[in-house]
Amino acid sequence: MPTPVDEYIADFPPAVRKILREVRATIRKAAPGAEETISYRIPTFKLDGRTVVHFAGFKNHIGMYPPVKDATLKKAAARYAGEKGNLRFPLDEKMPHALISRIVKSKVKEAKARPIRK
Repeated sequence: MPTPVDEYIADFPPAVRKILREVRATIRKAAPGAEETISYRIPTFKLDGRTVVHFAGFKNHIGMYPPVKDATLKKAAARYAGEKGNLRFPLDEKMPHALISRIVKSKVKEAKARPIRK
C-alpha cells in the first residue's frame, strides 16, 4: 500500500522520481528509526515527533530543509545554499549523497537534543 511519501514522489516525472527515491533512501539510512510523514505538504522525517529534515522536488532542483547549523557542514554545503538557509541540489548535477547523509546525521543529533513534543 503506497504511503503519502510514495504518492508525493509519484507526482513527478520519471527521472525526478528516481532522484527523489535515492535522496529518500539516503535520508532513511542516515536517520534510522525516523518516521516518514508529510508536513508542509512535503516529505518529512521525524524522530519522536521532532523534525529531522524535509525534502522536496522542484522543477530544477531537490530542496532540503531546515537550514544547516553545523559550521563545517555549512561550509561544505555552501554552494547549494538557498536564500533562507535551505539547500538546493540541482537536478542536472550528480546528487551529493555523502553530503546529504552527513547533513542528516547532524540534523538527527540536533533533533535528539530538543525536547520531545507531545
